[in-house]
Amino acid sequence: MAFEIGPGLKISIKGYIIIKRQEPASSSYVYTGGERPQLAVGSSTLQAEDTARSVEKVEIRKAYKFGGETVSFTPEEIAEIKSFGDPVLRIIGFKPLSMLPIWANYRPSTFIYPSEEDIIGSTRVFSALQQKLLKDQKMGLAWYIPRRNATPTLAAVIPGAERLDDDGVQVMPPGLWIHVLPFADDVRQIPDTSVVQAPDVLVDRMRMVIQQLQLPKAVYDPKKYPNPSLQWFYRILQALALEEDMPEKPDDKTLPRYRQIDKRAGEYVLDWGAELEEQYEIWRKANAGRHTATGATKRGSAAAGEGGKRTKTATEATSKSSDLISDEEMRKAFETNKINKLTVAVLKAWCKEKGIKLPTAAKKGDVVDEVTSHFENKMVL
Repeated sequence: MAFEIGPGLKISIKGYIIIKRQEPASSSYVYTGGERPQLAVGSSTLQAEDTARSVEKVEIRKAYKFGGETVSFTPEEIAEIKSFGDPVLRIIGFKPLSMLPIWANYRPSTFIYPSEEDIIGSTRVFSALQQKLLKDQKMGLAWYIPRRNATPTLAAVIPGAERLDDDGVQVMPPGLWIHVLPFADDVRQIPDTSVVQAPDVLVDRMRMVIQQLQLPKAVYDPKKYPNPSLQWFYRILQALALEEDMPEKPDDKTLPRYRQIDKRAGEYVLDWGAELEEQYEIWRKANAGRHTATGATKRGSAAAGEGGKRTKTATEATSKSSDLISDEEMRKAFETNKINKLTVAVLKAWCKEKGIKLPTAAKKGDVVDEVTSHFENKMVL
């Protein structure tokens, strides 16, 4: 691809997609109804609607409706309309790198590198541009057409520094990244919602939980977590090709290690849950009487009560139905170590239904222990 840095200044580059989501791709259909799987060959025929005769490709013309009339185009005219020129990356200006927001990202970025095949001296010019952008923390704004008949987009040309691992081996070479920018139609507006800010004591307790669950060296390595859906697809494909028995269960290495998480952070999670209940009660008492069931602020003291009556809030009206959980769901939560993620109201409602006696001032940790003991005793019996 041509890289136009300025008027009359053009070099040659190559692009690479470094990180891309790999998905199952089916190149053909497989018929499994016989004794052994076979490739199915498909064929299609175009027919006229009125006479049902076969139509050749040369007879087909594309048409569009404009103002109630049908306007047809030849394949050459369609190709000319869709053509915006040859593939190119053309710099149209420079901006500070800090002006690029983190949310302006909806496509995988392309890594570009100089190529001496078409234009000699591309490497020297490319290296000078990359070092200058990296030194000044700037980015280039570019007109970008990745391939023929592709829709042009605006892109940010971002400098990338060389990265080495602990042993001094190059992990990422220096170069430039093409970061496709979204148009206004691609950006969705965030709805205006009011949130309740958590108190500092709750944030501090959650910080203790997060510190116990850090990855090694705080670095996520996607190579250690293969796509379970893709691996399952390959496993089925292998079984069909080699006429092996079909596997029953996929090997999913992305599942959390619940027991290890519970061992490291279980105590801190229970402390955080108890603190959350206390802080919620404090917040509820402080905001009692300020809002109605619809969230509107009450006006005057007359609405506060007539004869001591109080209107049920929407939460109270639906608490009985929302707090109910089936035995199967609770057992699943026990098997996956997710009981402590359920609310106290749900746990107490389930215990009441099962006749499990709880202390009067039972905290969430006590309720979780009672539910866990209930299932463990059943398994022993």
